[in-house]
Amino acid sequence: MNIQEIEREHMKSDYPTDFRVGDAVDVSLRIKEGDKERTQVFSGTVIAKRGSGIGAAITVRRIVAGEGVELSLPIHSPKVLNIEVTRRGKVRRAKLYYLRDRVGKATRIKEDLKANSADRKRDQARKKAAKAAKAKAKAAESASEQAPAEA
Repeated sequence: MNIQEIEREHMKSDYPTDFRVGDAVDVSLRIKEGDKERTQVFSGTVIAKRGSGIGAAITVRRIVAGEGVELSLPIHSPKVLNIEVTRRGKVRRAKLYYLRDRVGKATRIKEDLKANSADRKRDQARKKAAKAAKAKAKAAESASEQAPAEA
């Protein structure tokens, strides 16, 4: 058994691969306080992606009360529940560390409208497919209910 197979066992199967540097994301985190657990959402801009496999990580930056807050997260960590893209950014750099020195409107990133429209079309297709699958399951269920009644 080699190291790649061991890593594959511990990697998340629902790994969100469709986000890039410059995208605005909502990261859902599992927070444990005492014996209770809750979910907290950290919204910000992806300023860096690094690593691959189980060691892949991202850095998300946001401004809170006029102060910059960065969160570096291993993507496959059990504390990361979900990463959802809220807005696609159009950038020409792999790392956006220059945003640390910027204040106010200078930290804005242009929106990638082509990617957003493609995302919307993909989401609509997924919803349509899910709706069709649900209708098919309902039809199969009603057919199975009618079959024993006739027998």
